[in-house]
Amino acid sequence: MSRFRTLLAALTLSVTAVLVVPSAASASSAGPNPVVLWNSNAQQAIYEVARQGPYVAPRSFAMVHGAVYDAVNAIAGTPYEPYLLSPPARRSYSADAAVAAAAYRVLLSLFPAQTASLDQMYADALAPIPAGRAKDGGIRVGAEAAAAMIAARVGDGAFGPGTWNTSTAPGQWRPTPPTLASDGAWVGDLKPFVIRRGDQFRTSGPPALSSAAWARDFNEVKAIGGAVSSVRTPDQTSAAIWWHDRRLTEWEIKRQVSDRQGLSTLQAARFFALAEIANADSLIACFNEKKHYNFWRPVTAVQEAALDGNPRTAPDPAWMPLLVTPPFPDYTSGHTCSTSTIMYTMRAFFGRDDIPFSAYSADSGTTRSFPSFSAALAEVVEARIWGGVHYREADVQGVRIGNGVAKYVLAHEFRKRH
Repeated sequence: MSRFRTLLAALTLSVTAVLVVPSAASASSAGPNPVVLWNSNAQQAIYEVARQGPYVAPRSFAMVHGAVYDAVNAIAGTPYEPYLLSPPARRSYSADAAVAAAAYRVLLSLFPAQTASLDQMYADALAPIPAGRAKDGGIRVGAEAAAAMIAARVGDGAFGPGTWNTSTAPGQWRPTPPTLASDGAWVGDLKPFVIRRGDQFRTSGPPALSSAAWARDFNEVKAIGGAVSSVRTPDQTSAAIWWHDRRLTEWEIKRQVSDRQGLSTLQAARFFALAEIANADSLIACFNEKKHYNFWRPVTAVQEAALDGNPRTAPDPAWMPLLVTPPFPDYTSGHTCSTSTIMYTMRAFFGRDDIPFSAYSADSGTTRSFPSFSAALAEVVEARIWGGVHYREADVQGVRIGNGVAKYVLAHEFRKRH
């Protein structure tokens, strides 16, 4: 626990001067923020219908929000550096129309089978906007931003033929029960959105199987992360299930904070672009680590501990985790990579850590509340251990990668123009 607390304290101190705090007074009161609306529409298409996994969906969200940002930024007079381009625009153009056109066209390129439902979302978004030059201009700007994004991601390696290195050697990954599935190996080789390469944030790797550090991590997850555990509390069980519900950390929390902080369309466009693009790159870096180290999951390690050569570990062939193990290697934790990236971005964007939020999960049947971004991040590190799907070192190093990626993106993209 102390390893993570020390890391978190240092990182929290490092973000306070990264970005200017947005003013809530600049938010529009004309209706729902179009950027937040299209984030919800994107969730419907990407996750609820297409069922893209949490390691696949970030690419799709990054494409949507990168295009939305370039469109809105252009209409605002390009006060921030464009991500890909700044289409010719006038301030009189409708930002709402631009958001709708950019998001719609990217989603349509990704999910042509959803044309009917996407067409309806688009029509509903455009209907309240008066016909005329402002509307037409906004649509054109959004379409140009979307076209640039779609072109930029052609041949980026998405859904490529890469596979995990299945092995029966001690410490090496193999498919895990009950699904015995294998998926997502291509993510680690995906072309990044901002970072230079997938291995840019390489860590020193998981602890050696002969080490005391390995025995500590092993025995911790064995004791508290099992489907049946005498030491895990009911609240820890609930938290593990709550954090496994990706609707909350990936989308609901960002939308809730954005709404409550009263972001304008431009501020929301920039915020979501930062968060979604950093998140996509964080998962690329994380999965690059997974492919490089190919480390076994707790369910394999506990059941086959007789193979690890460490006298401080003992096998339990019947042991199963509380949660279903994802279909790829352990190290590092994708969930802590992703969550740390999002929390770091929010701390930096809003210039403070102590913004409270809460969310309900149908999976756990509970609402969890947090007084700050760092409090939420501290809990997810524990929750992945309580769920029996990660070791502590995988979670802690995931936080390091996620924060490193977020810091890099904040330093290199979406900056205020001088």
